[in-house]
Amino acid sequence: MIKSEVSIDKKLIDEAVEILRKMVGFNTVNELGNEKPLAEYIKGLLDEIGLETTLVDLGNNRANVIGRLKGTGQRQALLFNGHLDTVPPGDIDWEYGPFSGEVVDGRIYGRGTADMKGGLAAMLMAIKAIKESGAQLKGDFIYTATAGEETDSIGAVHFVENGGLDDVGAIIIGEPSSNSINIAEKGALWVEITTYGKTAHGAFPEKGINAVAHMNALLSELISYRFKYEENEIVGHPTMNISTIHGGVKTNVVPDKCSSTIDMRTVPGMDHGEIIKDFERLIEKLSNEIKDFKADIKILNNRPAVETKGDHPFVKLAEETYKEVFGEETKAKGVSFYTDASVFLPAKEVPCIIYGPGDSNMAHQPNEYITIDSLENTIRYYIRLIENYLLR
Repeated sequence: MIKSEVSIDKKLIDEAVEILRKMVGFNTVNELGNEKPLAEYIKGLLDEIGLETTLVDLGNNRANVIGRLKGTGQRQALLFNGHLDTVPPGDIDWEYGPFSGEVVDGRIYGRGTADMKGGLAAMLMAIKAIKESGAQLKGDFIYTATAGEETDSIGAVHFVENGGLDDVGAIIIGEPSSNSINIAEKGALWVEITTYGKTAHGAFPEKGINAVAHMNALLSELISYRFKYEENEIVGHPTMNISTIHGGVKTNVVPDKCSSTIDMRTVPGMDHGEIIKDFERLIEKLSNEIKDFKADIKILNNRPAVETKGDHPFVKLAEETYKEVFGEETKAKGVSFYTDASVFLPAKEVPCIIYGPGDSNMAHQPNEYITIDSLENTIRYYIRLIENYLLR
């Protein structure tokens, strides 16, 4: 490894905290995320640092922001990615306001501190430190902050479709990682199944067709459904959760419609198309067994499981960098949630790690926070990884 030429002082960390607090103040709750004002704020910071910047207007007050620090072209580019949007703060009262960015006892509170404006701030400070050191990179550094990851990844899709990955050799996604390097993530297949019946007076149920009863028959079959898969050594087994059921309009009316949503988390190698075909065959089976049974399926979210192999040179470099920075060995792990990697990796075979400040268990929780120590440690790690990848 090369000797680090980049120093980190209290001023840099204080600036990172203040930038994160300002980011939290932008309400980018999906949907719609209204990410453009935050994208404009980040563009201004990237401009000040001295990167070539582009604001990509996606319409409806949504946007991506892209920054590039040019290298000599000896190596492919290193892409740092994060998303601008957040989930809603929820109905539970927060101890500190969800958009306050309050700092209490070494913690920064607010929606998005962990997921994942903390990662966006850490990336900014890392490249600022690199730029101010005067180091000449052997490949381009690319900073991307994208819209819509919490829903449809509209920003990542636009970035890929417009050639954003063309010269990229490795990707870091700054999602909260609980101080772990992650190289695999489960896929997400969300479906809505609807059964249809015929309405009638509740006193004469024989004159109607009960859609709720038909949904019960269908869900009973799905509970015993078994996925076709090989266990993944990093993320393990797939899961299925029956999440919501809505049916009927009144106690004394036979329900003529019932809908249920189902959340499936898949592992690398699984074919989502085959799962849908299995569900369709199950509906056809029940149609033959139950009089007047009728149902259909709608896909709500379809994200493939993705993985970078643990023996890839970039993964080994990330693990070696971790030991350099923190003085201890680590082994790459995986996560059960999805990221924009589910858009990037199917588009281009490129190594990707997920590493960012904060505890992943804080994502989507009330009183979300990250610690200042976590933010600082991530900045240190990012700087060293940039040096090891783009300066060696």
